[in-house]
Amino acid sequence: MSDTLSPHPWLSLYGDAPAELQPARGSVLDLFRDAVKTSPGATAIIYFDRRLTYSELDEASEALAGWLLEQGTKAGDRVAVVLQNDPQFVIAMLAAWKAGAVPVPMNPMYRTSELTGLFGDCAPRFIFCYANDADVVQKAVDAAGSGSALVVCSPRNYQSRDDERVLPPECPVPDGYISFPEAIEAGKNRPVPAVSPASGDLGLILYTSGTTGKPKGAMARHHALAFNGNTIVEWCELDADTRILAIAPLFHITGVVCHVAAAFAAGCSMILNYRFEAASVLDAIRSARPTYTIGAITVFNALMNTPGAQKDDFGCFESVYSGGAPIPPSLRTEFLERMGLLIHTSYGMTETSAPTHLCPLEVEAPVDPESGALAIGIPVYNTEAKVIDEQGHRAPPGVAGELCLKGPQITMGYWNQPDQTAEALVDGWLHSGDIAVMDEAGWFYLVDRKKDVIIASGFKVWPREVEDVLYTHPAVRETAVIGVADPYRGETVKAYVSLKPDAKADPAEFQAYCKERLASYKVPKMVEVLDDLPKTVTGKIQRNVLRDQNT
Repeated sequence: MSDTLSPHPWLSLYGDAPAELQPARGSVLDLFRDAVKTSPGATAIIYFDRRLTYSELDEASEALAGWLLEQGTKAGDRVAVVLQNDPQFVIAMLAAWKAGAVPVPMNPMYRTSELTGLFGDCAPRFIFCYANDADVVQKAVDAAGSGSALVVCSPRNYQSRDDERVLPPECPVPDGYISFPEAIEAGKNRPVPAVSPASGDLGLILYTSGTTGKPKGAMARHHALAFNGNTIVEWCELDADTRILAIAPLFHITGVVCHVAAAFAAGCSMILNYRFEAASVLDAIRSARPTYTIGAITVFNALMNTPGAQKDDFGCFESVYSGGAPIPPSLRTEFLERMGLLIHTSYGMTETSAPTHLCPLEVEAPVDPESGALAIGIPVYNTEAKVIDEQGHRAPPGVAGELCLKGPQITMGYWNQPDQTAEALVDGWLHSGDIAVMDEAGWFYLVDRKKDVIIASGFKVWPREVEDVLYTHPAVRETAVIGVADPYRGETVKAYVSLKPDAKADPAEFQAYCKERLASYKVPKMVEVLDDLPKTVTGKIQRNVLRDQNT
């Protein structure tokens, strides 16, 4: 099939929806200002027992922007936001945009060595972090030589419930630092010029999770973030009455776009819970009654298996999506049967400002009969996708190859990494590194990561296929499959599993189970049972950590 052709068979699955989306606004800041103007008294954030209105968010972020400008922040300066899901994250992001700066969300679970590399790369002028992390962050600043100044926050600000299941003990502000409330107070009444970012300007730097190598700073245009925020609103049918359960970390692209940008685009509320803890989040669901969410499948698995969880708890939801990691079909079925909700699929990357593919809202994503993979969805508005073979030619339907993407949400490239940018972006197409299949109807199926394929005695084994079989075993809670060195086969298959509560099974049982359902070269030659599998904070199981344990 020639690359000059641009087939879009998926458009037939759009129903009455338009093929293209033309959002009225070019930045998330514009979306926020529209929401403030339209409904200043509407609830923007629910944080435990506190509700903040759009007007309150506007006033706090305006004062903080004033303080940043008073401290010498200039257009294009980077501002690191090393916080969890709390109101301060949202206020800091808005303040950075209002000051003309570029926010750089970072994982607050990172330690000094990890932060040192990121600070050295992007050289943030200011860093928002928690008091109990200030020593770790300051050591990273010193090691990187970035000269960044810290603004110290407390996760107990903006609430009074003090849920000890998720919130750490109160930590005083170390001497020599300014606190978040003090910075806001100092910035009040300071005039802030009305910055209106151009749609093509750099709006965000977000570092890749690093599960497959050194993190790279993906650069997102203002328009890319706003476009995908609008995409979520239109595709998932959100409106001003929607209540978003912000279950993905806000420092992850899913959180920034599918929670924050989407909430502003709809003018609706976000439910924040600091971080994910299943019992605490279940209480938030029961009290705030969210109507929409998107998160990793591990989150839904944990909620489903939380003691006391019932189908009625999830009856408030109108749309639920999962992304960031493949969804085993058996797990989707189990969640539907036990909790009464169909989990819709999605696909996106840091480099694509979250979604490029979503399952239509009223449709059940099909399963590929060849690989057993659940469809990740179909390309969203204004987005092109193709599967290419090893020669770079477009593969026909049903043939696996690398997934390539083009659209308004695609990254500008990697910060300070021109070679990596040139490798990933070729003629406007982003090479994802994921192996996918497209069927005749335009559904896309993710087979695996290009780097994760196992070559056993010359045969290709995709970990996803083995994992999907293991997930159907009644004792398996989570599983990950990797390739390990083998002197005879080159590589062989090893599986890690964790068990459901009160379940019992041994490695031999799992091997026999797979042997009945897979070709012999795909059957794990080794199975190890762990209490928990290693994950990123966004819920992705870290195969690279498991591989490192076997080298």
